[in-house]
Amino acid sequence: MVVIRLARGGSHKKPFYHIVATEARFKRDGRFIERLGFFDPLAKANVESLRIASDRLDFWIKKGAQPSDRVKKLMKQSNSATVENGV
Repeated sequence: MVVIRLARGGSHKKPFYHIVATEARFKRDGRFIERLGFFDPLAKANVESLRIASDRLDFWIKKGAQPSDRVKKLMKQSNSATVENGV
């Protein structure tokens, strides 16, 4: 089964996450099928902290991929940010 989840990067106490589509049986930071975006929880005020390729995300969800709980929250956050910016 394909899942959409976060893969951790960054250094010790400075997390950085890639949003990836991967097989459920693969390790969290292991192989992935496609990188769909990123999330930086420690980003400064004027720096982009979240980017999601919504067209590719929709593609994988239509194919049956299941997003993790955290990715669902990030999707809502991304949608609300685009509405506020008028995009």
